[in-house]
Amino acid sequence: MPVPLHGPEFGSYPAEEVSWLLKDLSGADLEAGLAERERQIQAGKAHYAESLPIEYQPDAPYRALFEEVLAVSAERLALAVATVSELLLAERGADLVLVSLARAGTPIGILMRRWLLARRPDHTVPHYAVSIVRDRGIDTVALDYLAEHHDPASIVFVDGWTGKGAIARELTAALDAYHAAGGPRFDDDLAVLADPGHCVRTYGTRDDFLIASACLNSTVSGLISRTVLNQTLIGPGDFHGAKFYRELADADVSGRLLDTVSGAFDAVRDRVAAEVAAIRASDRTPTWTGWASVEKVRAQYGIASVNYVKPGVGETTRVLLRRVPWRVLVREADAPEHAHIRMLAAARGVPVEVVEDLAYSCMGLIKDVQR
Repeated sequence: MPVPLHGPEFGSYPAEEVSWLLKDLSGADLEAGLAERERQIQAGKAHYAESLPIEYQPDAPYRALFEEVLAVSAERLALAVATVSELLLAERGADLVLVSLARAGTPIGILMRRWLLARRPDHTVPHYAVSIVRDRGIDTVALDYLAEHHDPASIVFVDGWTGKGAIARELTAALDAYHAAGGPRFDDDLAVLADPGHCVRTYGTRDDFLIASACLNSTVSGLISRTVLNQTLIGPGDFHGAKFYRELADADVSGRLLDTVSGAFDAVRDRVAAEVAAIRASDRTPTWTGWASVEKVRAQYGIASVNYVKPGVGETTRVLLRRVPWRVLVREADAPEHAHIRMLAAARGVPVEVVEDLAYSCMGLIKDVQR
């Protein structure tokens, strides 16, 4: 069985903060131009996880905006991290193993681990990062590793946010299939910082707000690419893969994000209990309202697939950073949380349209390049 990767040999996070259950593909030539990559994916000639988009490197004004967003949102992020962590302690107990979905979940998993260790310094909180791929499922070799080293009942899967809930559904289906094939049962209750789509029951907030780690790519995620599942590089006994972009070290703000948010823990500590109590007293049953709103927009705009509709601040940002965007829908024309989205849209010549009754604060629509 393969062994985990750790920084600084793989990624810029310290070794104790995360164990990557990934194969190092740093030497592979996997990047493709956005337009050609999008054509291949939409034509069904390639799956999105078989290649990588060229990493967008923002200019100085955008980097300055990231710093501003981080400073303004640090306490809100810290409160959401603390809330979801305390919710897990209350409902799953102290014997937790965090397994973040790489890569968006990984900084969130590290922050949750920091909160839990600050809360209970005598405990250990293992944290792993694994790959999950839409339409292909979760990395079963990684699940085998986790089952061999930990009680499956202690495993908590972690992600940054929910959009329409595609990954939450993928996780449930993949864990069911793994169990049906003879593997142990893992809990599919995905823990996220923000659940605007009402797709999970364990969350820090259901507000659709900007999580600063969504503003950038690898330079806010330990310099790790999104994960890769390519049969020419990943064999049956391998973990899914990813690249370590060592060459981007000068632009890396991964540590600054973590330290800024965890530095705000003390400021929010007195508010956490009330937040947890309010969530536990509420009806947390997933209603999938986000998915319904996506279907509505898809029909209104004549979009071929719900996969081309990406709801929420985080997903809209991703569309602008690494897909071929068609347009952006926003509920408010000048919302402060969308400043980076307006900047990215302007840079790429993407129209921004105000839709006042939008279920999310914004949505990103991917261009149908087959038309």
